[in-house]
Amino acid sequence: MADAQSSHPTIPETRAAASTEEIVVNLERRNLERAQALAAYQGTRTYRLDYHGFPGNRAAEMVVDVSFKSNGAKSATKEFTVRSETGSKLVIDRVFKKMLQSEKESVTEENQRGVALNRDNYNFNLVGQEKTPAGGSVYILSVEPRTQNKLLYRGRIWVDASDFAVTRIEGEPAKNPSFWTKETKIEQVYMKVGDFWLPQSNRSSSMIRLGGRATFTIDYGNYQITASTPLRRPANDVAGYR
Repeated sequence: MADAQSSHPTIPETRAAASTEEIVVNLERRNLERAQALAAYQGTRTYRLDYHGFPGNRAAEMVVDVSFKSNGAKSATKEFTVRSETGSKLVIDRVFKKMLQSEKESVTEENQRGVALNRDNYNFNLVGQEKTPAGGSVYILSVEPRTQNKLLYRGRIWVDASDFAVTRIEGEPAKNPSFWTKETKIEQVYMKVGDFWLPQSNRSSSMIRLGGRATFTIDYGNYQITASTPLRRPANDVAGYR
């Protein structure tokens, strides 16, 4: 993930501050409501990887259409259709396509429960608040995984103060995903599509033990919400924060 921090200054709060507990409780509840309301969507992703180092440089790009369908509260499916592939076949087969397969398998209820952003999997701490360019506000929380799971992360999350949705993540894996990887930084940004917050971009950079460096990106777009139920419009979840 990118090392850069947010360019928007943290705003000191003069009113009674929301507690970490209030923010996280609302985040969990609203995430569940959105997950239950989102029945299906389509979109496009562009995967890119650039590696420089031993034993040689490699680069690849793959464009994929994705179709998500929820099959009720306990299961969902994701289907991927590859539109184009360019560059290293090794990267495409061993990195990109393995990621797609892993993501297809990850949508089961059991797998989702193990990586959910909630108090079962993370410790949270409120560290600040920022104004957004659009005039809104976000809470900044530090997150620390409760277990050394390579699918969890430690770092910071930015939570929209109105929707209680994660808008940005900066961190590193809770557990090194590979012996060959020395350090990995991740940044993920979300955008609002209708009533839902979906990924917009993912950036990660990894230092390799043999001296190389890998930069991996995913760009998301062309979203279409094809099936959903209306979300309840809540009153202020935390007094004084909108």
